[in-house]
Amino acid sequence: MILKKISVLNYKNIAQAELEFSPKMNCFIGHNGVGKTNLLDAVYFLSFCKSATNAVDSQDIRHGEEFFMLQGEYERENGEPEVVYCGLKRRQKKSFKRNKKEYKRLSEHIGLIPLVLVTPADAALIAGGSEERRRFMDMVIVQYDHEYLEALTRYNKALQQRNVLLKQEEEPDEELMRVWEEMMAQEGTTIYEKRKAYVEEFIPVFQDFYSRISQGKEEVGLQYVSHGQRGDLLEVIRRDRAKDRVMGYSLHGIHKDDLEMTLGGFPIKREGSQGQNKTYLIALKLAQFDFLRRTGSRTVPLLLLDDIFDKLDADRVEQIVKLVSGEQFGQIFVTDTNRDHLDRILEKMDNDYKLFYVEKGEVKP
Repeated sequence: MILKKISVLNYKNIAQAELEFSPKMNCFIGHNGVGKTNLLDAVYFLSFCKSATNAVDSQDIRHGEEFFMLQGEYERENGEPEVVYCGLKRRQKKSFKRNKKEYKRLSEHIGLIPLVLVTPADAALIAGGSEERRRFMDMVIVQYDHEYLEALTRYNKALQQRNVLLKQEEEPDEELMRVWEEMMAQEGTTIYEKRKAYVEEFIPVFQDFYSRISQGKEEVGLQYVSHGQRGDLLEVIRRDRAKDRVMGYSLHGIHKDDLEMTLGGFPIKREGSQGQNKTYLIALKLAQFDFLRRTGSRTVPLLLLDDIFDKLDADRVEQIVKLVSGEQFGQIFVTDTNRDHLDRILEKMDNDYKLFYVEKGEVKP
């Protein structure tokens, strides 16, 4: 999939932009805080129906304005066009359309335009809680498996309802509790099996990317940990119901899943340097890209690289540049404050590229 053109109106600090892109490399240069990341976020929004940074859509509207509008004109590998539009007015529901036809459910759009975003905020994958690492798995699987998204939605509903019952002062209705537990177990088993299959296929690809970036200097590991590994999930969920009542929430289930990330056999959170952590995160995201490329819609995803070269030595930057300029990667959007980094990338590129300067929300070729 190629994003040929984007129209942006009142999105974050970008008042207006009409940009035509290279099918291969698009570079955005500017100081911190001028709007480079907001432009990538607009591209992200058109894939996921939401911002990568704001949970509240209305916060994406430019200060002092009443609405924002985004439109992307895409081209599939077979030359077929796709036009995706999103508009939002304050205090109204957002409108999301594909080829002028409004979606009944936004979930129908997820996966049409696969995308991988690499950003400094990814540091939370290592330093943050398990919720971040579950989201990392979910963001890949939902792009190629709609059954997974539906199971996840139903599981979260059942979990929420069970937690409501657990918080009641009086003894909860046994029949109702059983209904929500059975739904948690049924949907949770589906989610567990799909996460397990994904991680098993993902690990060797991730380790290969890390080895190539670090030139084989370190050994990394990734392991999926889940209550689904303890046997029948319904029994696991029911086992400590009395303890759950004391705590007021569900202690067991796939909402507690995690990924153990290691460097040389030890937790990278404790052992890794800034450069090693950054290498680990970039390898995770490039493996995510490779996985999406081979699954789902079977179209090459968009790759968004937001200020990724900070904290990396010259050798690792060079290896990343070699990787992303290779044949397996399609259209790339990269931001940086350092023109030297981008020049180094462009020197390696035989393909077409475009360079944009960003200043105070204005984007100029």
